[in-house]
Amino acid sequence: MDWKLEGSARETESPGLQEQEVILEDTGEGGISESFRLLQIDVECEHQEGETVPTGSVVWCSKNVQRKQRHWEKIVAAKKSKRKQEKERRKANRVENSGICPQHSKRFLRSLTKEKLLEAKHSGPRLCIDLSMTHYMSKKELSRLAGQIRRLYGSNKKADRPFWICLAGFTTDSPLYEECLRMNDGFSSYLLDVTEEDCFSLFPLETLVYLTPDSEHALEDVDLNKVYILGGLVDESIQKKVTFQKAREHSVKTARLPIQEYMVRRKNGKNYHSEILAINQVFDILSTYYETQNWPEALKKGVSSRKGYVLQNSME
Repeated sequence: MDWKLEGSARETESPGLQEQEVILEDTGEGGISESFRLLQIDVECEHQEGETVPTGSVVWCSKNVQRKQRHWEKIVAAKKSKRKQEKERRKANRVENSGICPQHSKRFLRSLTKEKLLEAKHSGPRLCIDLSMTHYMSKKELSRLAGQIRRLYGSNKKADRPFWICLAGFTTDSPLYEECLRMNDGFSSYLLDVTEEDCFSLFPLETLVYLTPDSEHALEDVDLNKVYILGGLVDESIQKKVTFQKAREHSVKTARLPIQEYMVRRKNGKNYHSEILAINQVFDILSTYYETQNWPEALKKGVSSRKGYVLQNSME
């Protein structure tokens, strides 16, 4: 039997694989032909100098692989070191900004905050948020009010001398309560008083001072014997004197922040000037004044330049 050998080779897509096809044809009487495919795999291992290890050599881990592995380990170590340095930097910034010793744990700080708030309940200034007017408000306005309550409570927690806060006229089945639960994490655990009673029935009327921008009297000091009321009203249509008229109906004293006494109007393109502030902004002013006994410093913190007012000395 006479055989004829024809060989043709081709490369596959993978650079490490070569496929060689060998066709064997039978030229005998039967005209029988058979084809056999032989698969040859060449494993090429590069040396550090770039030389190729001949086919058939067994290399478990080349120098090039070892070099890459060492390089990768250096990268990982550098990233860990960078993360550690960044963590220490943030920790140092928190200590510098808050004046708190770095060894205090979060549990200790929470306990300290709770202790300060409970102490304010017995001996601190009192602030009552009048939430009896929420039925005038849209869902969007309720959401904004819920956000203001969250920011107010957050500022009070951070204060060195916090107020004791009461949410009056606040029912648990109201849309505002639902918004507070939805928007404010841990709202049900806030350390403050929540009551359905009206603020005018909770405290003796002679101890109440309703803070409203429509009052003729400027607030001079924060008195521990008084209860200061903020109207929980977000009104985009700006209905004037709503809180002022409510205070007069109950024969309650009113006061406004001393913006006119310590600030001046600044010219702006829209000629816009307003003393109407969000409840959290009013609280920031009261809280800062209570700690510093400085009205300019307190007003600077709470009255944004967008309101069209600046401190008198800043215009000189």
